Amino acid sequence: MVAATADLSNSETVRNIFITGLQNAHSLEKEAIQLMNRQIERIENYPEMRQLLEQHVRETEGQIRRLDEILHNFGEDRSLLKDMATQVMGNIAAMAHVPMADEILKNTFANHAFENFEIASYRSLITMAEVAGHAKFIPALEESLREEQKTAQLIHDQIEMITRRYLEREAQGLKADR
Repeated sequence: MVAATADLSNSETVRNIFITGLQNAHSLEKEAIQLMNRQIERIENYPEMRQLLEQHVRETEGQIRRLDEILHNFGEDRSLLKDMATQVMGNIAAMAHVPMADEILKNTFANHAFENFEIASYRSLITMAEVAGHAKFIPALEESLREEQKTAQLIHDQIEMITRRYLEREAQGLKADR
């Protein structure tokens, strides 16, 4: 049960928090693209995961456009500094698993966790939009939320298959890490 809250739709503080949340989500999506692109470049033996990531890169580009449009409605822009920093972090994070013998497993686990983080972010943004009186942006945020939920479920559904394929390849002495 949600407790009743005061009308905060005219609060400058709430508006600023919402805008910061949108900018943070924008940066998060930029980081996600870097993470996925680095993984796509390296995946060799798991075409289902490659295809899933390629599809989600396209969805993520749409999410970035939606966030840009919302920010533009406020006369705001994304945070270039945050975008640059998170893109660098995305590249570093993607490369962190490269030396691991089980790179594909680590990336799958990290991708699942990352998608769930994005789900929480969009749920929070939707709540902020409601509280701040900006309901007109909720459909765009809900579309992004649905895409993240779908991708999280698809990754979840592939964990067992990827793990089995990894084990089979390792047991056969084949390259299994990616």
